[in-house]
Amino acid sequence: MRRVPSAFVACVFAGLLVSPPASAQTITWNFNIFGPPRAVTAGIEAMAEFYKKESNGTFEIKINYGAALGPERQAPEAIKSGGYDGALLCAGYYPNKFPLMTAMELPFLPPRKLAENSLVNEAVQLHPAIVKEMAERWNIKYFGPIVLPPFEFMGNKRIASVADMKGVKMRITGLNAKALQAFGAVPTMVTAPEGYQALERGTIDSFGFPYTFAFGAYKLYEVSKFATEGLAMSGFMCWEGVSLTSWNKLPDNLKAKLPQAQQLAREALFKAFAKDDEKWLPIFKQKLEIVQFPEAEREKLVAASVPIWEAWAKEQDAAGRPGSELLGFVKAEVAKAKAGK
Repeated sequence: MRRVPSAFVACVFAGLLVSPPASAQTITWNFNIFGPPRAVTAGIEAMAEFYKKESNGTFEIKINYGAALGPERQAPEAIKSGGYDGALLCAGYYPNKFPLMTAMELPFLPPRKLAENSLVNEAVQLHPAIVKEMAERWNIKYFGPIVLPPFEFMGNKRIASVADMKGVKMRITGLNAKALQAFGAVPTMVTAPEGYQALERGTIDSFGFPYTFAFGAYKLYEVSKFATEGLAMSGFMCWEGVSLTSWNKLPDNLKAKLPQAQQLAREALFKAFAKDDEKWLPIFKQKLEIVQFPEAEREKLVAASVPIWEAWAKEQDAAGRPGSELLGFVKAEVAKAKAGK
């Protein structure tokens, strides 16, 4: 019988003591992101890079584009059931699933300026009622910020006034749609990946999207004739959400780094949006008629929106949720952000 050298045995044993299995050291989160890599994904990409570096490679956020892990409209259910760890979430895609979060989808309520809107978004995400809504309904925690530029419209109908909206099939989320409906628009809801085909086939006439990056990322300018500037409408309230179960398993030292990671995400988003504006604006001006939407016409939409805010609050209150309190909170945060406080 061949004898194994004792020195070899000692080395192997020592190695086992200092090198536990990789599976015991590494945490991998699967994130489901609908659509391709684009400006709005710059935030979660920055967070993934940051955490990989800070954890020395022991914590990886694996980003799956193109909704590879499942349909975007089923993301809350998938996270809750443990199908994957996190996702890009937009309240407008899930009617009645994040009712309080839709306060940030009320028409013309959030600030137009990106930096101001970012401050309001963050305050809303940390509001106890919002935290409770995500946790108790969906086992979800707010993880990464997404702040979207104001929405404009691109499509095959020229919109230069509220009168031009009459009979136009316009893609926008439900609450914003009510402001357009007041002037005869016909709201039609399709997801971002469905937009190109919907415009090409005439299912919709005009598509509401954050300007400019989303129109460029989904190539909607290829099947459009017109784009607005100056309408500056609020749109979806989106964020990166993660399973509370997954979050609770993360080491405390990595949890503590979340504010730093979120700030890097915001900076990455702002930079990506500015870069896309430089890229897409010349292309849009070459291929489309850019229609300036007058401020006086926009004010008509703002005026029509105020009753929508109040009706939303009353509806939430009637359902046992703090709608009026949250609306007041959002208004106050908007005022603070605009005042630079």
